[in-house]
Amino acid sequence: MTTDLTRDDVVRLMEDPSPEARADLVTKVAAKINGHALTKEQFQIALDIVEIMARDAAEIVRESLSVNLKASRQLPHSVAVRLARDVDAVALPILEFSEVLEDEDLVALVQAVPETKQLAIARRNTVSEAVADALVRTDNENVVATVVANEGAQIAEKTLNHVVERFGDKEFIQEPLVQRSKLPLTVAERLVSKVSDRLKSYLVARHDLSTDDASELVLRTRERATARLLGKNSDALDIERLVEQLAVNNRLSSSLILRTLCMGDVPFFEASIARLAGVPLMNARILIHDSGPLGFKSLYQKSGLPESLFPAFRLAASVAMDTDFREADYDPESYSRTVLERILTQCDELNADDADYLLQKLQDLAPPQLAEA
Repeated sequence: MTTDLTRDDVVRLMEDPSPEARADLVTKVAAKINGHALTKEQFQIALDIVEIMARDAAEIVRESLSVNLKASRQLPHSVAVRLARDVDAVALPILEFSEVLEDEDLVALVQAVPETKQLAIARRNTVSEAVADALVRTDNENVVATVVANEGAQIAEKTLNHVVERFGDKEFIQEPLVQRSKLPLTVAERLVSKVSDRLKSYLVARHDLSTDDASELVLRTRERATARLLGKNSDALDIERLVEQLAVNNRLSSSLILRTLCMGDVPFFEASIARLAGVPLMNARILIHDSGPLGFKSLYQKSGLPESLFPAFRLAASVAMDTDFREADYDPESYSRTVLERILTQCDELNADDADYLLQKLQDLAPPQLAEA
């Protein structure tokens, strides 16, 4: 093709019987359009060629047009829409990459095209809330999983809640949902009862939950029957992974550790203080359960936890050491009530938030006749 475009090029294009030749010409025209080296008249001629090619009977020609102009802002809007409704080989590059398509176009397309094209839209670098909602409302599992996994997709809270309600039990949708960089608290809370312990750990560690909410999620990830936790390597590894995620994301707070200890999660406390103090877990356990007065205190000081909270941690750890979790009559609720009563009656150093939280947990654990009094 010569450097200049003329009206004769358009005529020859229409008369050329070879689809391959027309496809080759499309490639060259696209390069000219993308290169911004055309005069105003030549640019209009190039657009005329593009309009003709979009209607070409040969798929190879339309596919060449789509592939070469998928990322061009110069592609006429009407041509982009036409190509987006074409066969997959022609439509998919436009659906996934063209910025000429507007949200209104994409929403309409989502509602009218098959799964392959919906998936291409779900993979776009940016997906608006309106388009994401349209994709989710297809209720197609593959489409929903793809858009949820797309960090470039802006997904409204109501849309995410629909995902949880409709697909909350599907792990291949749960995982990308949990791993989104930002997840509303309402969505995180609804996911807690549905996802695996591994994904619950990720929820707690990565998302911007309040201390109250994080405490609740941690407690829900661990069974309070501490006897179950003490004897299984897989459980210990799960706890260590959770603690590591929390620490890396600066969410292993003193309040979180104290609250879970008071509710009977001794293994979580052991793993947490070992991580903060930088000592092996086994060494931390020995120091925590040392009957002497200095072992636990030295470990606590090394951990960097607030000095003012040491009496509360000491009391909670003391109850744990006096409890045989393996006894048949061990009652986790009675155990937690004992810890909470001691902490609330003997420790004045708790801040108001922690005190309120622990008091509420004590009320939740109260026997029915006392709770109604």
